[in-house]
Parts: sequence; C-alpha cells; structure tokens
Amino acid sequence: MWMTPKRSKMEIEEPRGFQAEWTQRYLVVEPPEGEGALCLVCRRLVVANGEPDVRHHYEAEHDYYERYVAEGERAALVERLRQGDLPDAAPLTPEERAARAGLGLTRLLALKGRGWGEGDFVYRCMEVMLRDVLPDHVGVMDGIDLSPEITQQRVLDINQNLRSQLFNRAKDFKAYSLALDDQAFVAYENYLLVFVRGVGHDLEVQEELLTIINLTQHFSVGALMAAILEALQTAGLSLQRMVGLTTTHTLRMIGENSGLVSYMREKAVSPNCWNVIHYSGFLHLELLSSYDVDVNQIINAISEWIVLIKTRGVRRPEFQALLTESESEHGERVNGRCLNNWLRRGKTLKLIFSLRKEIKTFLVSIGATTVHFTDKQWLCDFGFLVDIMDHLRELSELLRVSKVFAAAAFDHICTFEVKLNLLQRHIEEKNLTHFAALREVVDELKEHLQEDEKILDPERYQVVICRLQKEFERHFKDLKFIKKDLELFANPFSFKAEYAPISVRVELTKLQANTNLWNEYRTKDLGQFYAGLSAESYPIIKGVACKVASLFDSSKICEKAFSYLTRNQHTLSHPLTDEHLHALFRIATTEIEPQWDDLVRGRNESNP
Repeated sequence: MWMTPKRSKMEIEEPRGFQAEWTQRYLVVEPPEGEGALCLVCRRLVVANGEPDVRHHYEAEHDYYERYVAEGERAALVERLRQGDLPDAAPLTPEERAARAGLGLTRLLALKGRGWGEGDFVYRCMEVMLRDVLPDHVGVMDGIDLSPEITQQRVLDINQNLRSQLFNRAKDFKAYSLALDDQAFVAYENYLLVFVRGVGHDLEVQEELLTIINLTQHFSVGALMAAILEALQTAGLSLQRMVGLTTTHTLRMIGENSGLVSYMREKAVSPNCWNVIHYSGFLHLELLSSYDVDVNQIINAISEWIVLIKTRGVRRPEFQALLTESESEHGERVNGRCLNNWLRRGKTLKLIFSLRKEIKTFLVSIGATTVHFTDKQWLCDFGFLVDIMDHLRELSELLRVSKVFAAAAFDHICTFEVKLNLLQRHIEEKNLTHFAALREVVDELKEHLQEDEKILDPERYQVVICRLQKEFERHFKDLKFIKKDLELFANPFSFKAEYAPISVRVELTKLQANTNLWNEYRTKDLGQFYAGLSAESYPIIKGVACKVASLFDSSKICEKAFSYLTRNQHTLSHPLTDEHLHALFRIATTEIEPQWDDLVRGRNESNP
C-alpha cells in the first residue's frame, strides 16, 4: 500500500492562500476582501484555489507582459499597474492578424479531420461570401494563406506550441500515470498512443497525449519500452514519479512474461520508486469484453447484414436511424474492421435488435439467407449478447466521466462485479428480469414451439458470465491492492483510524479532529480539499492524495482519440508522416489552448 512508507516519501511544499511572489510573476495582488487574487491588468477578481488558476488567467489573458522579464523591469511594471498606468500591448499588424486567422482555420481543419488541400476550398468559400456580403473587405483575404504546404507547417507549429506547454507543466508533476492504447487504430493496428495524467502540488489534473509510437518500427517490446522511456525523458518525467499504468487487454501489453507492463514494472523497481499500479479494463471496455461474451459469432453475421443494408437498403425508411448512427460514428464509407468494432457497442446492438424483424423482411426481399432467424439457439445468444453489452455500456459510460478520481471509478467497478453476481443467480433461476432482450426472444419462441421443447439453456450463459467475472478480477486486481488508499482518499473523515497502517494513524486522527478541515471537506470537492491540505502537517495523507489523483479515472481522452480516428479514417489513411499524425492527434485531444500570439510572432519555444 502507498500509505505504508516502504519507499521514499514525496516532498511537497504546499503554499496556502495568496502568495506574495504571485504579484511579480502573474501581476496580481491580494484583494481587499474575500479570497482569490485581483488582476492588476484587467482589474478582475480571479477565483483562485491555487497557483494554477492564477497562472492560467495570466497565460490566457496577459501573456504579452512576458516581455518584461528582467527583475527591475518587472518591478517597475507592477508599480505602473498599481497606479493605473496600463502599458499598451503592441497591436497585431495586418500581416500578423492574417497569420492568426490562418492558424485558427488550420486548427479547425485539423479538428474536423480535413485534408491539407481543403484549406484552398475554405479560402474560396470565404472569398465568395465576402464578395457578395462585404465587397469592400475582400482585400482582407489577401494575406491569408491556406495552401497545403503552409497548412501542414502550421499544424506542426501548433503541435510544437502545445507540446512546449505540456512539458513546462510536466516539470511540476508530483506524480503521474500512463495510459497505453494499442487498439485505437482499429483500421491499421500499427500505432501506440501514450497518454499521461499528472498532478502538481495543488492536485490540478492534466491529461494529455504524450507521444505516438509507430509499432512497425518498434516491433519488439524492448524497442517499444525504449521509445516510451525516451518520450518520458524528453518531457522531463522520471520513473520515480510514475504511479500507475492503464492499458488494453492485448498480449503485447499484459503478456505474463513478455508484456510491456512487466518490462515497465521491472524498470521502475528501485528504492526510490513507488509500486506501479496496473489495470487494463478501462480502455475500450465494450469492444474488448464483447469477445468474451459473443458465444455464437453474432457480430460477424450482423456485420454482413449491415453491409447489405448500406449497399441495397440505404433508401428504406426503417433503416434511416441505423444509417444515421453509423455515419455519425465513421462517415458514409467504412472498412470492415471499423464496422465490426462499431457493432460491438451496446447501444448499436440494442438498435439492431429492435430492427430484427425489419431486417429479416429486407433479407427475404433481396434473396439473402435468413437461416439465423430460424435457429432458436442463435436467437437466444443474440438476445443475451444485447443484454450483457447493454450492461457493459452503462459501466463504460460511467468510466468515461473524467475528473472524478480513481476512487469513484473503482466503486463503479466493484458495483458492476456485484451486478454480475446477481445476473449469475438470475440466469441460474431462469429469472430474466435484467435480460430484457433475451426475455423477448424467449417469449416469441414460446409462441411457435412445443410446450415441452427446451428453449433456454442457463448453463451456457452462466459460463459466459463466469468468464466475464474472472476477466474483471484479473484486470482490476491492482486497484483492490490499494483499496484502503482509495477509501482513505475518498472518505478521510469516516475512515476508521484503527484500520489504517500505523504510519498514517496519527495524521488521520489529527485530521478527523480538525473542525475547520471537516467544514472544508463538506463544502469543497475532493480536489479542492486536498489542494488546501497542509503538506507539512499531513505529509503521508497528502502523498496518498497526489498518487490517487494521478491515476487515470476514466477513458475519456482515449475515447476522444478513438472517436477522432473512426470519424476521419479515410483522411488519416492517406500518406502522413508520423510527425503530422502525432500533431493531428494532439490537437484533437488536448485541453491546452495554443498561445496564438507566440505562434504569430514566432516566439514558439523549441524542445528536443
């Protein structure tokens, strides 16, 4: 457990309240009344729970004043601002405004997954609009260059700016975790997405794409490991601060003797490292779990139906909702693997199940086989798969909610495991209360079969649920190893001190006796509460909080990348360098805002 000081403790110096050094650094002063910080530039009150709030306001609104870097210049600037003398920020020149517009359009094109050549089309559209609506302003388009070559370079420039900001923030990470996703590239299977989640001393969470690794060039686990370590070193992240790993279920990741996780854990074993927690159930939960419960190759049959509907039934009104859902996921055209993976989602299966009679009628009308509709075992398996995948969908949606911390995610996992036990008992008793689709199939079959003819085989589905239970136990066993840490983090005032390790009991008893902290705990969210907790008074509890907060609590950022790929698979399948692919995925997944003025004026930091 992390609460047991087997290894070196974190050294965290947590400032509380307004800090005097913020005045010169971020041009703010302590307000006369209330909390937060008063900005000397815009005279707005910044609601600040810690330094990041003040920093974000400064970087977003007043980054221009970074040109005053010398100590004397900075002090003089603060004094001028105190007296209300606001230095004018140099306005952008017409050329710089045109460049900024081009950068903004480039980012939009990247977010929408459009090809490099579509910038010229956007330019022509804008030119036509201005000529008809604002003919006197057509000249503003002269300085905007959206040619393919310029667009490609701007994507790289935006990526470099975002990367620089991430690396600057990573220096302050007290703990971090990695998410390794080798299943996002469903159409290619030759890239590994590496995401990082880090927290600073104020427990502000940052989730970003760290790197993309070409698996064809890093085929062996050793080469893959070296590429990840190189990316960590470039970002200034040491293994001593790594807390957790979340991965997919593939053998490349979790192979017992040759998986990447085993290599990473061996590398992280040293007196100065923490126990690295690994769990492999968060990423693509529905997709990968479906392989365990699809007992009769249901998905393969359904995918053939969908191909026929897309080619010969596209105008049929009964299929419009299904086709719309398909196109919203991956466009009008889709390769077989993307289609197969889309069908493995609970929401999709449920929609197709509701259309099974219409699909049968359609298949008969075009002369296609309908043998599955006369196979009672196949129909029961279909209903069972729909029900189980719908339950998994509910869990998957809960695990997509970010910034709730791993303790809440672990509660969802434990609740689902209890639910599986309930489903196991209900199937054994032939109680189909929680199997709506299977119950519907059984009721329909009873109308056409003899009373004494067996319809439902409970043992068949008990085996499937048992297999799913074992998979969950295997993939999330490390979270159970730190169960007490998670419980302490989520409920520090109700956690019984006698059940805590000896090393933390004194701190926990002191915390629970503090009325002021109890009031803060009730009125603030967990992140805010622990951000304000003194590291000097509660070093062990604060250390546990930083580690738990750094664990991935959702699959949101991975799902964002997966969705970006499936929606834009044809654009991304065109020849792209790894550098451009990396840039596009960073732009699509980041929560960091590019520093536009720096990009326009060529002040982008260079990183190795």
